[in-house]
Amino acid sequence: MGIIQPVLIVALVVLGCFNLCYGGEEFSEELLLRPLPDRKVLAHFHFESTTPPTKDYGHHHHLFPKAIYQLVHKFRIRELELSFTQGRWNYERWGGSDPISSSNAKPPGVELWAIFDVPLDQVDATWKNLTHTLSGLFCASINFLDSTTAYSSPAWAFQQSSGSIRYGALPREAVCTENLTPWLKLLPCRDKSGLASILDRPAIYRGFYHSQRLRITSNEFGSEGIEPGIDLEQTLTIVVQPDDQRTSTSYSSGKMLQPDWSIRSIFGRKISGTCVLARSSSVFLELESTLVSELNKVGVDNAASDGEQVYPGVELSVAPDQVIKERKSSSVLFEFSVKKHDYKPLDIGVKWKYPIVWSCVQAPFQANRFLMGSGNERGSIAISLRATNHQRIIVGDEFRDNCEMRVVIFQVVPWYVKIYFHTVQVFLDGRLEHTPAVIEIIQVSPSEDRVSPGVMEIALRLPCSTVSAVITVNFDKGFLHIDEYPPDANQGYDIPSAVVRFPDIQASTYYLGENSSQNSPILSKFQENNPVLSYTEVLLVPLATPDFSMPYNVITITCTVFALYFGSLLNVLRRRVGEEERLLKQKAAGKTALLPLILSKLSSKLRGRSREPSESPSPSPLLSNKLIMKVILLAGLAVAWHFYFG
Repeated sequence: MGIIQPVLIVALVVLGCFNLCYGGEEFSEELLLRPLPDRKVLAHFHFESTTPPTKDYGHHHHLFPKAIYQLVHKFRIRELELSFTQGRWNYERWGGSDPISSSNAKPPGVELWAIFDVPLDQVDATWKNLTHTLSGLFCASINFLDSTTAYSSPAWAFQQSSGSIRYGALPREAVCTENLTPWLKLLPCRDKSGLASILDRPAIYRGFYHSQRLRITSNEFGSEGIEPGIDLEQTLTIVVQPDDQRTSTSYSSGKMLQPDWSIRSIFGRKISGTCVLARSSSVFLELESTLVSELNKVGVDNAASDGEQVYPGVELSVAPDQVIKERKSSSVLFEFSVKKHDYKPLDIGVKWKYPIVWSCVQAPFQANRFLMGSGNERGSIAISLRATNHQRIIVGDEFRDNCEMRVVIFQVVPWYVKIYFHTVQVFLDGRLEHTPAVIEIIQVSPSEDRVSPGVMEIALRLPCSTVSAVITVNFDKGFLHIDEYPPDANQGYDIPSAVVRFPDIQASTYYLGENSSQNSPILSKFQENNPVLSYTEVLLVPLATPDFSMPYNVITITCTVFALYFGSLLNVLRRRVGEEERLLKQKAAGKTALLPLILSKLSSKLRGRSREPSESPSPSPLLSNKLIMKVILLAGLAVAWHFYFG
């Protein structure tokens, strides 16, 4: 093993240099760490693989996964995004207007959307084949999205695609390691080396939130606005609670220190090196603008004791290679190059010296959704938008009375929740508003029983001074056939999360460093002008369910009655009353007069004549009448049973 291992390493290095220099394929791996206000830590893994166009490079690849390449060409995919999520992103505590919360915070379960470069009449068939392929590739139940009742075709509220987009979600899909393993196999080094080697399964799945995401962008079929080739972006977003080894200390202000943490304390491992096939391998530690402001206040108060520290309230275990500042705010990014620390394992840690309290930058409105009404007949869906404290920062006090903010809502409901779209009402600050004055555009697609779900796309124009807005719509609950109920029908039925976008506000950050944005794919993604986006809760709707034990009860009582009826009838028809009485008398005589019977048999033998059996008396007419009445009674009961219950 001592000789084979260096040879393998050299071979991998040579292969990596060949691919990077001549192949045109590229692979990069990055990790972003961010402390959160509620004593948790965000870890965001970002892996990106790119390949040149097929017409220039050919069909064979060394770094890019073959399964993804075949998937793109088989189904002519322009864009695709697939996410597996467990838990719900806390927009109030973890942020809602930064690139990670807008692009990587996904709804619970599975979410899939794809844009195809095929004729419109072939989109549905291509979507069904794609779901079955992804189901086998990622070992999940994505194939349930092949039914027309499980997916929809958004017009403009989700993506602009001219009818070639399909969207589907499975809120109840469980996420486990059997979904993560195929995802890791798409990486050139898998989880054997590089940043993916620290992905400890128990550390991931005991966290408060984790979402693995796969996004494909292709220009293999002449799409405009996209660079040639195929781009595969794999992200894994985790929110964990670090173990605080020290004793919690409370200060006179009532504040508590944030827990000290490191990469090893979170994942149980250190970064032992890079993937030899990766063009770049970096770790970033981000301090948000609100946290930096609090640290600066602490630095002013404690400048005498901690004058050498850049931010006196926090101490890093490893000196950063570069400090990058954000252009629009005071956010700071510390960059650590993994290749510069190959001589020893890299374990970046954060130690807090003073209690710091801050809050993440949120979206202008906090979106929530809930049900109204009771019973199994009808109800209402309400989407609530509550203004946050950061709305004033985004808009400004001088413009709050004269500006408007656009909010776009995309909602899909199953066919058995029958929405009445004419009942849409909008309440601003508790007052019912005239619908045309608030709703800019609304497009609905009513559901069809067992054929297609209902889709609502609505664009609102809200005054910037709005404190709260509520959109309500009424619905009736449908009835399912008995074979359409799931095994856990009494639990309820899920309505997928609604998508809320703020087109006027961009979730982008611009970190200015020494060629950092050009060399770092994750920083380049942060600079993209994507609108702020958030997801609401998954709704659980109870429907009227039948008593599934009734068929069993009917079968049981029917079989019991038939057994009693036919058993008694056959017993009466097959019984011989006279023979039974003769046998009973013989048994009685044998017990009482055994000696006379033996003497009678001996006398018959001596005389040479057989003993003549005594004649049994004929059945009495009274006994025959009883038998006839019993048969008639049983027959009457059977006829009555079939008449009333048959």
